[in-house]
Amino acid sequence: MSKKLTKNKKKILEKISDKNKKYSLEKALLLMKEINFVKFDASVDISIHLNVDVRSLSQMIRGTVMLPHGIGKNICILALVPKEKESEAKKAGADYTGLNYIEKIKSGWKTNIDVVVATPSVMNQLGSIGKILGPKGLMPNPKMETVSVNPGKSIKEMKSGKITFKTDRYGIIHGSVGRVSFSNKYLLENIEIFMKTVIQNKPSASKGSYIKSIYLSSTMSYGIPLDLKSFVNK
Repeated sequence: MSKKLTKNKKKILEKISDKNKKYSLEKALLLMKEINFVKFDASVDISIHLNVDVRSLSQMIRGTVMLPHGIGKNICILALVPKEKESEAKKAGADYTGLNYIEKIKSGWKTNIDVVVATPSVMNQLGSIGKILGPKGLMPNPKMETVSVNPGKSIKEMKSGKITFKTDRYGIIHGSVGRVSFSNKYLLENIEIFMKTVIQNKPSASKGSYIKSIYLSSTMSYGIPLDLKSFVNK
């Protein structure tokens, strides 16, 4: 097995041996599929390094985007909603519903939750689990549209392809934009709408070039540097 991995790694390194080369999005998608050697349907991910001061709240980038073709994965949603909203949340597709999960989370309940949705009326009850949800990026937030008076609508949208994004402490946005099995056309359209949304969220306080670098990768593979001209008019 180790020899096969070494052989595959050598193939990858040969393909991307020029460290200074930047690829158009179209060529990067072709190359990404060529150097993908895992046997499962790998996630296609994009990493965008922004020229922002993450210490300043005014330059913290966060938002949502509806990907036209989704990400090829069932999003697992926990709906922390009052009793009268539970039926609405369940019908919309929430995987777990109800305020009883607050105590379960405090007691160490673990599952592969991707998103937590809540109504404004219950936010004052979530303080006790903020330190648990916060570090995982799961704390409901109005800017991420995960705090809503209409949780059913929010849940349906997220199940249909709406994803959230935000800068990490290094000023990088990481996002899943599909699967290797997606057609290049679908991946191209998902990435273009994702990038358009990130660019539209440029804070007025950010000076100079907004985007430092963009990398495209698949699960367990190398990042491919993209030519910024694919997205930014210079």
